[in-house]
Amino acid sequence: MTVDAILVEQFEAHRDRLRGVAYRMLGSVTEAEDAVQEAWLRLSRADPGGVANLGGWLTTVVSRVCLDALRSRKSRREEPLETHVPDTIVAAADPDPAEQAVLADSVGLALLVVLETLSPAERLAFVLHDLFGVPFAEIAPIVGRTPATAAQLASRARRRVRRAAQPDADVAAQREVIDAFLAASRSGDFDALLAVLDPDVVLRADAGVAGGSRLVRGATAVANQAVLFEQIGAESRPVLVNGAAGLVALVDGKPMSVFCPTVRAGRIVEINILADPERLASLNL
Repeated sequence: MTVDAILVEQFEAHRDRLRGVAYRMLGSVTEAEDAVQEAWLRLSRADPGGVANLGGWLTTVVSRVCLDALRSRKSRREEPLETHVPDTIVAAADPDPAEQAVLADSVGLALLVVLETLSPAERLAFVLHDLFGVPFAEIAPIVGRTPATAAQLASRARRRVRRAAQPDADVAAQREVIDAFLAASRSGDFDALLAVLDPDVVLRADAGVAGGSRLVRGATAVANQAVLFEQIGAESRPVLVNGAAGLVALVDGKPMSVFCPTVRAGRIVEINILADPERLASLNL
């Protein structure tokens, strides 16, 4: 085996972890793949003999690429962050082994939404330490801080993350609640909708730059939106969205949106809808 082939093999052994780090950092499937590819390009130009810990080196490279991307995103983004829905990872409701492997890279969409509200340094410190077990001594030079300050960044992020809606673990139970929501929407049963929605439910709908985005709070307002949405006459296909029960809405066989509710204690506490045509096209639904 040639030196290049060995290097490729070693890199591929780390690809899944690197992609997982990048997706949690960026909330974008495409940008995560770009970050991993950038890590490979930098490795291919580096002296392999000078890399003692390849996994750590690659994680550092990907983290720095993601940090730069987040900082650039913060400086140019004009829309309010709370209306942005991260990229979803969609699989069949009964996924095959290949789809299960894809879902392993995912993380709950509600958590990703909260991560979007963190500063780039907070997000990096939390993702690397709390989700991937990277020591603060290794995180510190990436963010240009001391280990103690890196720990403070993760602690601040942790307090925010605790507010993320935690879904029920049982996907079948989630599906029952979603089916009840869908039936009430289709029949226009407003009281039944209110019964399945948490009083403080939050709905985020991201239709991209051209379509606009909206943030709706409260069961009554969300129920009104659900009734209006059903008037479009979309077909609903059950799927898994980031490992949780969800739906893909189709009109004339074309995906119109990905619907990802967070179900807790038998009620929907949060709904995230991705309806950006450009990003939907990249999901190959």
